[in-house]
Amino acid sequence: MSKRNTAQRRHTILALLAEQGEVSVDELSRRFDTSEVTIRKDLTALEKNGLLLRRYGGAVPLPQELIDDSQPVSKYKLAIARAGVARIREHARIIIDSGTTTAAMIPLLGHQPGLVVMTNSLNVANALREIEHEPMLLMTGGTWDPHSESFQGQVAEQVLRSYDFDQLFIGADGIDLARGTTTFNELLGLSRVMAEVAREVVVMVESDKIGRRIPNLELPWSGIHTLITDERLDEEAHEQITARGIQLIRAAVEPS
Repeated sequence: MSKRNTAQRRHTILALLAEQGEVSVDELSRRFDTSEVTIRKDLTALEKNGLLLRRYGGAVPLPQELIDDSQPVSKYKLAIARAGVARIREHARIIIDSGTTTAAMIPLLGHQPGLVVMTNSLNVANALREIEHEPMLLMTGGTWDPHSESFQGQVAEQVLRSYDFDQLFIGADGIDLARGTTTFNELLGLSRVMAEVAREVVVMVESDKIGRRIPNLELPWSGIHTLITDERLDEEAHEQITARGIQLIRAAVEPS
């Protein structure tokens, strides 16, 4: 089948999804008179582009919590999200902090069986409940902070300290090359506790945030193991970061 026909079929799948609220592989295979293998490839490609979520036997729309019409998920965020998910082993125990870059990981987690995921974000929690191979979900609870749209405070910190995790995936408002991650949010305690209870701290930011200096230091370089950014990062910043012993990953954008 030609690339044009493939594109048309995938466009129709999205239209059916918007109309019906869900689609099944079996139904689509019959409708397009093509194999289930082909339909699964279509759904996988659409999921990778952040357009739907796979579920067993079909797909559902991307939850509204992950859709921000004023700021669509960029191709760089998607590349960073893919690189982050590639680091997660089966049956891992992970923390996913609130934020648009970390949320971009969610559609890609459905193929990782046996995950245990802790989050302080209702948006992340709701999205996790929709994916294929739904992980065991843990919530921090605590005091709701409308600025960060996440739970914060002492209760959340106490809950986190009751567990240990393989990895923390966390974003940042900026990266100060001299100090570490920075944020506009003055509630810093929970992020630091998340880092304390995780064996690997993975910071996920687009390269245009690197070099952005914001007064509030969130995580110092000494508390960060891995930084995932995109391929636009310049060599000077690359050298400064790796000189601190940080594992730096420049995620490449997949060709469309």
